[in-house]
Amino acid sequence: MRPWEMNIRRVVPYVPGDQPAGDKLIKLNTNENPYPPAPGVERALREMDADRLRKYPDPSSAELVTALAEYYGVGEDQVFVGVGSDDVIAMSFLTFFNSQKKVLFPDITYSFYKVWADLYRIPYETPALDENMAIRPLDYKRENGGIIFPNPNAPTGLYMPLDQVEEIVKANQDVIVIVDEAYIDFAGPSARELLPVYDNLLVVQTFSKSRSMAGVRIGFALGSPALIKALNDVKYSYNSYTMNLPSQIAGTQAVKDRAYFEETRAKIMATRERSKKRFAELGFTFPGSMTNFILVTHERVPARAIFDALKKEQIYVRYFNAPRLDNSLRVSIGTDEEMDDLFRFLEQYLKEWKPAGDSE
Repeated sequence: MRPWEMNIRRVVPYVPGDQPAGDKLIKLNTNENPYPPAPGVERALREMDADRLRKYPDPSSAELVTALAEYYGVGEDQVFVGVGSDDVIAMSFLTFFNSQKKVLFPDITYSFYKVWADLYRIPYETPALDENMAIRPLDYKRENGGIIFPNPNAPTGLYMPLDQVEEIVKANQDVIVIVDEAYIDFAGPSARELLPVYDNLLVVQTFSKSRSMAGVRIGFALGSPALIKALNDVKYSYNSYTMNLPSQIAGTQAVKDRAYFEETRAKIMATRERSKKRFAELGFTFPGSMTNFILVTHERVPARAIFDALKKEQIYVRYFNAPRLDNSLRVSIGTDEEMDDLFRFLEQYLKEWKPAGDSE
């Protein structure tokens, strides 16, 4: 090793899902929304004065912050925005997890948590999910340096009832508890309902899933004014102009169109429930997903074999080569037409599949 290489920070990076190019493919591997953003988003971007791009954007993203505060019924000093929820959570790790005690998050969860912990030299421990792939609140009632978990969890898709979320927050009022709610709009009540009671709670959400804006990169956090001020202090010490002007404009318009949001959200949930029935009919089992994806395992055919066969047909789903997940596939919910094409192929493939070496 050359002397200068000894001082390079080394981490095992997060591996995102494939982003294949082409028109004739079905992309069900990164939990994107199959429907376009709200009509007002396109209109606002089309009408935007391009001359504004020569100036720096508003570092406080005030218009977007105001829209979010009004939508969720909180103060503007309780809203923090970032470049996707990944940016918000990374900033939260840097801001709040600074003791020598171990931060807790589940063993099967969003794999970026380990990356951030390693990047920022944060010690951590990963309590195992139970036999039903669920988070056990009891595992988080011990000394720690902070807690983060998704609700619903990913990639399992399981939603934790709000009373269990509160059980964790209530037992850990001496540290920051972050609830990552990337998929909450497809599930049940949000932990933001607990914000008036717990000033150590931070709730993080994203525009990438339910608001059809993964390509714009908008995430936000809701919390007490003290937590939001701490996040902004770190942000302004790191990069003042984190969110570009088009994102601020597009995000504001997306928040304002409640009717379109509810319409597309309902479509996805209806397709999800219909897809669960079809997966079950084809011999798949799965946790009771409350997200815009389903984690499926077939009774006979290995997940890797199905993954490879689907890819040859230009149908992309997510395969995880990881303990307890390596025989499962995470399938994002597409349009009804996309899911029908998926099931049409699976029905034929599963009927014809034979184990390697079986010539009969």
